[in-house]
Amino acid sequence: MKKLMEKLILLLTLFTLNAVAAPVNINTADAKTISDALSGIGLKKAEAIVKYRTEKGLFKTAEDLTNVKGIGEKTIAKNKKDILLTDAPAVEPKAVAVPKAVVEPKKDAKP
Repeated sequence: MKKLMEKLILLLTLFTLNAVAAPVNINTADAKTISDALSGIGLKKAEAIVKYRTEKGLFKTAEDLTNVKGIGEKTIAKNKKDILLTDAPAVEPKAVAVPKAVVEPKKDAKP
């Protein structure tokens, strides 16, 4: 029984890993790639995304997807981390070094 449970857990893990998609650039990807990568976006909605982008121009923000019929804020919120607008990797701002305050010893009036 224990081995059966281990096999079942392994199978579930494999299916879960396959369900996780990589981020997708909505400004360059084809409809199939978009539908595979984004949750709640089937092939028809993905085709609508590509059509909108072709007719109106590139998306400037992920929220611009709400202009595509059938795509709402909940769908965007659910997929926010997987929606890319460029192929360039996200660059996190570098931390700015803040100099430490220099504390000088108090000078006594008497030497």
